[in-house]
Amino acid sequence: MSIAAAPVRSLRPGTVLADLIPASRARDIALVVGGAALTGLAAQISVPVPGSPVPVSGQTFAALLVGTALGARRGFLALALYAVAGTAGVPWFAQATSGYGMPSFGYVLGMLLAATVVGALARRGADRSVLRTAGAMALGSAVVYAVGVPYLALATGMTFGQAVAAGLTPFLVGDVLKAALAMGVLPAAWKLAGRKG
Repeated sequence: MSIAAAPVRSLRPGTVLADLIPASRARDIALVVGGAALTGLAAQISVPVPGSPVPVSGQTFAALLVGTALGARRGFLALALYAVAGTAGVPWFAQATSGYGMPSFGYVLGMLLAATVVGALARRGADRSVLRTAGAMALGSAVVYAVGVPYLALATGMTFGQAVAAGLTPFLVGDVLKAALAMGVLPAAWKLAGRKG
């Protein structure tokens, strides 16, 4: 009876997908390192945007997915590891770059905050339905831009309007597509976990 009840308890509100894996310190370390590595790999899916120093890449989607799946604390740690290792020279920022001197580094800092925000929302069930997932992804993207766009303006000497045109507007369609992907993947993962439970 207790064996059958355990998976049901793991699906209660307040849990994130990573909580479905049996708890241990090794699990948490593996999830944090894996989340950082996933973000670094996704960042290599990168396409330059004409007229912008910021490429379209998979790193924002990965950062939001990591935060949602791992929760606020582990999501923050995963993106902190990603940021610290990247500034220390690991070439896993977009376009295999590293360091903090690039104009797009503000987006990396924004992803750190965004992973924390969406992770906190996921603990409140924001990843369990299509509409709530869409809202969480939209808020996470807004956090990334709220840090990344002003940083871009300061780093390049652009006006704020120019930074919006170069560092936000060209990415909106891609953000909608990434949100749509998350809207399908995350609630489906919970449904699958519920069937297995």
